[in-house]
Amino acid sequence: TIKKKSDVEYKYKKQSGGHGQYGHVKMRFESSGDMESPYVFEECVVGGAVPKNFFPAVEKGLQEAMQKGVLAGFPVVNLKADLFDGSYHPVDSNEISFKLAAKLAYKEGLAKANPVILEPVGYLACTVPTSNSGDIMGDVSKRRGRIMGMSESTRKGYTVIEAEVPTSEMTYYAVQLRAMTQGRGTYTFEFVRYEQLPANLLAEVISAVSSIE
Repeated sequence: TIKKKSDVEYKYKKQSGGHGQYGHVKMRFESSGDMESPYVFEECVVGGAVPKNFFPAVEKGLQEAMQKGVLAGFPVVNLKADLFDGSYHPVDSNEISFKLAAKLAYKEGLAKANPVILEPVGYLACTVPTSNSGDIMGDVSKRRGRIMGMSESTRKGYTVIEAEVPTSEMTYYAVQLRAMTQGRGTYTFEFVRYEQLPANLLAEVISAVSSIE
């Protein structure tokens, strides 16, 4: 997603004999404040600078472009895009021209809007022998987890530890929990939300994705 606001202008113009292609958009990109939906598209163009029949093409270009973000190629969410101005050519303008102009405006605009990578975070509930609770909490902290609380289990001699932990830190957790509790610990883990990836891990993620590609 992005953390700042950016205004960008992009003019797509191509002439190759006969009818050319012309699409000109001025767009504003910012956070929508809604993590549940990928994007909000608005158009506040006045005076017919961009005819209404080209609005769907601009939105289509935006939808396609959002499948690949400007950081490591991950899809983008929580984006508000506003088409506020532009221009058209009575002969050369068409849907494809405005679709391409929107895609290129998106790429330029997001790069200027402080893009960040989000990571999934889940809710962890561990039921462990009380004698192991200190070790388990220490291990959760090492996994960048936040302890949310502790309570007595209905099972005598056991404690329930609740925490929020990045999903990426839960690899092989079942094996490690069994080792720390001599096979007596159990847990559940479920997705809660996305949060911004810490800056110190950004280069590592981008590098990992680049090596796969």
